[in-house]
Amino acid sequence: MPPPSSTADKGAFVPLKDTQDGYSLLYPFGWQEVTVRGQDQVFKDVIEPLESVAVAVVPTDKQTVSDFGSPAEVAVTLADRVLSAPGQEVRLIKAEKSTRDEREYYRFEFVAKGKTFQRHALVAVAVGNGNFYTLVTGSNERRWNKMQDKLNTIIDSFTVGNSYVAET
Repeated sequence: MPPPSSTADKGAFVPLKDTQDGYSLLYPFGWQEVTVRGQDQVFKDVIEPLESVAVAVVPTDKQTVSDFGSPAEVAVTLADRVLSAPGQEVRLIKAEKSTRDEREYYRFEFVAKGKTFQRHALVAVAVGNGNFYTLVTGSNERRWNKMQDKLNTIIDSFTVGNSYVAET
């Protein structure tokens, strides 16, 4: 797992390595694990419920994330159809591709505007181990400036392993 970004306080994050599903990440110290149907892992701030990180793992026969389309195509599809509620206005800010340890990752940023709030989200997606991985983190738009470094640390820490195998 890569180290936290230079802006992150080492003690402010907790490492998570899911050897069964083959991914790792850092999440902020103090966030609580919650169960959400359809998600592999979810951690939330108990005071600010829009501050969260969630990982979904879905089987796929694709070999790389680019098999699904360009970063912008994947971002628009996920942001509009999966990661925001029906009727929310979604604005894509950016979408990009990177490679780490010979694995392609797409990363994108968007804002979803509801009737009473706006959520600013960062997303990382990758393919590996026969799965499509989606990590989503974000905050209420009004807290974005305070939270963006922490949320970028979460996104930057996300890695999909070549089948982390739990030793038996």
